[in-house]
Amino acid sequence: MQRRGALFGMPGGSGNRKMAAGDIGELLVPHMPTIRVPRSGDRVYKNECAFSYDSPNSEGGLYVCMNTFLAFGREHVERHFRKTGQSVYMYLKRHVHERVRGASGGALPKRRNSKIFLDLDTDDDLNSDDYEYEDEAKLVIFPDHYEIALPNIEELPALVTIACDAVLSSKSPYRKQDPDTWENELPVSKYANKLTQLDNGVRIPPSGWKCARCDLRENLWLNLTDGSVLCGKWFFDSSGGNGHALEHYRDLGYPLAVKLGTITPDGADVYSFQEEEPVLDPHLAKHLAHFGIDMLHMHGTENGLQDNDSKPRISEWEVIQETGTKLKPMYGPGYTGLKNLGNSCYLSSVMQAIFSIPEFQRAYVGNLPRIFDYSPLDPTQDFNTQMTKLGHGLLSGQYSKPPMKSELIEQVMKEEYKPQQNGISPRMFKAFVSKSHPEFSSNRQQDAQEFFLHLVNLVERNRIGSENPSDVFRFLVEERIQCCQTRKVRYVERVDYLMQLPVAMEAATNKDELIAYELTRREAEANRRPLPELVRAKIPFSACLQAFSEPENVDDFWSSALQAKSAGVKTSRFASFPEYLVVQIKKFTFGLDWVPKKFDVSIDMPDLLDINHLRARGLQPGEEELPDISPPVVIPDDSKDRLMNQLIDPSDIDESSVMQLAEMGFPLEACRKAVYFTGNMGAEVAFNWIIVHMEEPDFAEPLTMPGYGGAATAGASAGLDNQPPEETVALITSMGFHRNQALQALRATNSNLERALDWIFSHPEFEEDSDFVIEMENNANANIISEAKPEGPRVKDGSGMYELFAFISHMGTSTMSGHYVCHIKKEGRWVIYNDHKVCASERPPKDLGYMYFYRRIPS
Repeated sequence: MQRRGALFGMPGGSGNRKMAAGDIGELLVPHMPTIRVPRSGDRVYKNECAFSYDSPNSEGGLYVCMNTFLAFGREHVERHFRKTGQSVYMYLKRHVHERVRGASGGALPKRRNSKIFLDLDTDDDLNSDDYEYEDEAKLVIFPDHYEIALPNIEELPALVTIACDAVLSSKSPYRKQDPDTWENELPVSKYANKLTQLDNGVRIPPSGWKCARCDLRENLWLNLTDGSVLCGKWFFDSSGGNGHALEHYRDLGYPLAVKLGTITPDGADVYSFQEEEPVLDPHLAKHLAHFGIDMLHMHGTENGLQDNDSKPRISEWEVIQETGTKLKPMYGPGYTGLKNLGNSCYLSSVMQAIFSIPEFQRAYVGNLPRIFDYSPLDPTQDFNTQMTKLGHGLLSGQYSKPPMKSELIEQVMKEEYKPQQNGISPRMFKAFVSKSHPEFSSNRQQDAQEFFLHLVNLVERNRIGSENPSDVFRFLVEERIQCCQTRKVRYVERVDYLMQLPVAMEAATNKDELIAYELTRREAEANRRPLPELVRAKIPFSACLQAFSEPENVDDFWSSALQAKSAGVKTSRFASFPEYLVVQIKKFTFGLDWVPKKFDVSIDMPDLLDINHLRARGLQPGEEELPDISPPVVIPDDSKDRLMNQLIDPSDIDESSVMQLAEMGFPLEACRKAVYFTGNMGAEVAFNWIIVHMEEPDFAEPLTMPGYGGAATAGASAGLDNQPPEETVALITSMGFHRNQALQALRATNSNLERALDWIFSHPEFEEDSDFVIEMENNANANIISEAKPEGPRVKDGSGMYELFAFISHMGTSTMSGHYVCHIKKEGRWVIYNDHKVCASERPPKDLGYMYFYRRIPS
């Protein structure tokens, strides 16, 4: 055992000193009550620091608290020790050495001390024959930094040995939380290793497939034994089928099939009829090659597989990712990529755009010392801490450094390789922000627009004091509703965070080309020939903007002037313009078979956008307002209608209807709400509810059960202006703090007791500012007495002139599949963020984007 002050850059303390087993025991005695053995349900973080992206691969290693099992890098472990008094940490470090060539005969890299990191997942990219690992673990006792090398079974007390062994052998905390979300947990099929494949000369074309037993051209499965292409069951893929693939298995017993259209270099959807579940086929590339499919040069497209060598620069996959151009990697602050965790590109693209906005940079990274110092005891479960950690990781440049030739030569001379981390893994951030959300917590692809609204909601709920960076997105929409019969109008305002533009397909400027392409494509499919070169619809942006501003019919409009249902029209205008305007192109729709489809269109999005003409004008001279009368409450006699107008118990929701809707690609929580609010009347009725409500901001949010007095309660709470609960105020004042301090702290932290106490300690300057707080309390009480109208939402109104600075693009046929990348304009040039790869963009595909981010131009 040794005392190593040098570990933290302190002079001296590097001498060795041997101690007997009794000495080690005596040294640990004062700390034994704080050393715990991980129990079932404990999350053990040994791969990533709670405050940074340091890992055992980092130069300073990682320290795991032996009480909380949180991990900290060298820069942050002292903070945790000072805050909690926990003294015993396990230090983990992985050393990477260049293997002596020829010594191992080409074997895979081995791990020395293999008992140390049995389940260490550090996203190591050096899995090659050129390097070998040496893993190190030891106990470190603070504040004197005494070290005890591990394993040390003979000298350590039994409890400490058991605790160390449990920490080292613990599984990933993310898999423990939700094992069903990990794709790599799929079982390997027992038929994959010895699968029989018939030499029948079958070769599968890249497109134009059709079921061998019917005319279906979607949801097709390739049997890996005889090459038959047959349709699946409806529940396989939610896209319809007559079950011929299953019948083929029952007739001949050929067990494995792969879904056509899902084959990429990373794998494909494989199903085992014999095992009755999705499986992994470790020899899939070989099995596909038997039928002429080169898996490593394929990717999924709407019509099937397309070889990368055919029709270059036409597929949206190639255009959006700028395939075929020599892209120069970018390094340094603001040029850090995010590693893909498996369908996490929607999150990565949104977060790259978010942290390119100065207001978010200042709110989180600018307040890093205060947010980290006053974070709760478990910072992995605090939104502001994890936002700050992610922002610092992206903006600091610490995890995006170019390789230096001189350093590489020096490392080779020393025979030790220092891995250069490029890109960060947002695993901890994703686990927290998606917690309790059934869609985002899964490993499936999601809608970037839905995640953006989900993130805004989290920012709103966890704002830091009075500072709320999401204010930059918020704007007011004025909706003018007119009764067509009486011509009377009603003006209402609502809050929104993005502008949704419809795709004006009827305004395409190349209609003749589109018609000719469609005829040629159908002929090619019928004759099983290669598809023609893609022709993409070209839509003028002005036509989409015009479609946005045009009146739309209001279904089931009840006219208060007629006291009856009537025809009504609605127009929307901006009552305020946000500082940053997010524009979503509504590319996704639904076919007649309820399957989500995507408009593959090109829209000439402008670099400079002027929407001042969309400014709301309010009630105009000569307009007459509709009477402020609510529709009558009708209690129908029909039992069916009565069922639809009463609340059902959430436990009685028809799960079969929910799953039918979910298999169509709708978010699970939206499906539950649809079935709930339509009174279990079946999937068809619930589907109609989805179509009506799918553009609402909370469409995919979890179902909130309404109460019979819910509306009144909401109105009362709004009048309280965020009045904290009296019991929480009393609890803080019982600790010796003034009432005004308690009120201000609770208002600044959404009445979170732990964060309110941290806020009090971090804001001593507010202690004397009692007059302001008393005035706020008096105003709140006055609001209750006078029932005054509460203050409206905060908006940052200004000019409607904007310039484009970022856009997110989607590749694939629906938001439930495919891939997202982000382009951001930085320092005068466009940069592409494609997961962990960050490069200077040569040809930014601004016409193919899905979400566009505009900043206001000062007038």
